[in-house]
Amino acid sequence: MLFFLGLIVVIGFFLVLMYNRLVALRQTTRQAWSDIDVQLKQRYDLIPNLVETVKGYAKHEKGTLEAVIKARNAAMNAGTVADQAAAENMLTGALKNLFALSEAYPELKANTNFLKLQAEISDVENKIAAARRFYNNAVAEYNTAQEQFPAVLFAKQLGFAPRDFFEVAASESAAVNTAPSVKF
Repeated sequence: MLFFLGLIVVIGFFLVLMYNRLVALRQTTRQAWSDIDVQLKQRYDLIPNLVETVKGYAKHEKGTLEAVIKARNAAMNAGTVADQAAAENMLTGALKNLFALSEAYPELKANTNFLKLQAEISDVENKIAAARRFYNNAVAEYNTAQEQFPAVLFAKQLGFAPRDFFEVAASESAAVNTAPSVKF
């Protein structure tokens, strides 16, 4: 009788440890997502200023400016992590097109407001990339903990669901993973 009581206590102890670990990992993923969210909001706040600065120099580039605003609004209203990732990838592409405009407008390229905003957005992009790495690492650890034995037997019943990664678009990933060719 004491043996079975001791066994139940040991099993209960391990279940509590497993549950607490999953809770801690879930909280880490939530915190990591919150960090991304803060950086994204900062980016969203900079974009209207950038668009207004470009508007003064590139009046007939209305389509590019509208695409940036549309992408920003879609990103701000995204619900799930997958939707957010897709919207952010669309916004990144629109911003690349906007920055490419500066090549066609030398006076825009020399404008201090534009250069400052471009530098700020670049800084925020770097922070978003770092936050995305931290989030994806937290998600990997959380999802792995749910799939390991014995958690795999109890995680779903205890309300733990796998999280989605915040992934880079295939086109962006290919650009990052492709070495540039150098010719002399």
